Amino acid sequence: MTKLTINKYAAKKIVQGIAVLDARDFPGNTYSEGFAELYFDHQLLSQAYFSRQNKGIGWAVKSIDFIQLLTDAKNKRQSYAQDTATTAYRVFNQDGDGFGGMSIDIYEDYALFSWYNAFIYTLKNEILTAFQIVFPEILGAYEKVRFESKLPISSHIYGKMAPEKFIILENGVKYQVFLNDGLMTGIFLDQHEVRGTLLEHLAAGKDILNLFSYTAAFSVAAAMGGAKSTTSVDLAKRSRELSEAHFKVNGLALDAHKFHIMDVFEYAKYAARKKLSFDLIVIDPPSFARNKKMTFSVAKDYHQLIADALPILNRHGKIIASTNHARLSRADFLDELKKGFGTQKFDVIETFHLPADFATNPSDPQSDYLKVFVLEVK
Repeated sequence: MTKLTINKYAAKKIVQGIAVLDARDFPGNTYSEGFAELYFDHQLLSQAYFSRQNKGIGWAVKSIDFIQLLTDAKNKRQSYAQDTATTAYRVFNQDGDGFGGMSIDIYEDYALFSWYNAFIYTLKNEILTAFQIVFPEILGAYEKVRFESKLPISSHIYGKMAPEKFIILENGVKYQVFLNDGLMTGIFLDQHEVRGTLLEHLAAGKDILNLFSYTAAFSVAAAMGGAKSTTSVDLAKRSRELSEAHFKVNGLALDAHKFHIMDVFEYAKYAARKKLSFDLIVIDPPSFARNKKMTFSVAKDYHQLIADALPILNRHGKIIASTNHARLSRADFLDELKKGFGTQKFDVIETFHLPADFATNPSDPQSDYLKVFVLEVK
C-alpha cells in the first residue's frame, strides 16, 4: 500500500473525522488512484483511497475488511430487517458506514449497489463476495454506475433476476419499483420518514399538491393517509404512468387524484388562474434543473418556488420544503425559504434529516444531506 505524507490541512480534517479527501489539501498531484496510508508527523492517521468523483478525490476509510464493514452495517439495521411493514431500506451508506464511494439498498429480496468512482468499481468482486457471505438471504443483485464511464449505467450482477417491476412495502404502503432501468428505481428511499408523516397525520382530509412529483410517492402516502385529494406535477412524460401504478397497487381510485405533465413554474400560474388552492404543498426539486426557458438551482432559486406556492396555499396551510443538496447548509436553506416567504409569517413545525438507515458521518454535516422543513403559514 502506498504511503503518503500529508499536509497539516488534510491531517486536521482527518483527525476531525472528515472522510472526504479534498484536492486542495493535496497540492501538486502527489497522490495516485488506489489505496494509501496517510501519515502526518511520522504518524499513521488513516487508511484511504484516491479516485475522483463528484464529491472530492477519494476517501479516508475505517477499514478495508469488507466482511466486517458489512456485518457492522447489517447489525445497525436489524430493526429494519425485522420490520414487515417496510421491505426497502439502505443497508450501507458510504462514509456513514466507514467506506465512502458506495451505497447498498435492499429491495425485498434484492440488493442494489451504487458505485460512485472508478477505483471502488475495481473492488466490485471482492465487495460482492463479502456481501454474499454477510447477506446470504439476498437472492440477487443489481448495480448503478454513477461515475462517468463507458460501462452500462444499470446491470444485473449476480443471482436471481428480479421481475421487471415488483412491489415493495414502506410503512405498509405498496410501491412499484424497478431495478434495471436507468439510475432511478421508482422511489427515493431517503424520504420514507417524511412519507410516514404524511401517512400518519399530515394529510388526512387535506387537498395536497405535490410538485416535482416523479412517481408521486408523496401523493400515494398522502392518499393512504386520508387526503381528500392529491395533485401531482412533473415535467417528465413517464411520470404519469409510473405514478398511476403506485395508486393502483394500493387499490386507490384515481377520481380524486390528478396528474399534470408540465413545468412546475407554469403549473403555479395555471393553478392561480383557475383559482385552485391547497392545504399542503410538497416541494422537493432536484438540486439543479434546466428546461427550455430557465435554469434552476436550489441554492439560488428555491425562494421563487415558495413565493409561487403562497398564492395557491390555503389559510394556515402547510408547505413541506425539501432538498438533498449536500453543499447547501440547513441554515442557508432556511434563509432561502425565508426569502421566499417575504413578509408572510410562518412557523417551522417539524424537521427531518436522513433516516437512521441512511447512516451519516457525524463529523461531516454534508454527509447528512437531506434537509426537510414542514412550514405552517400563520
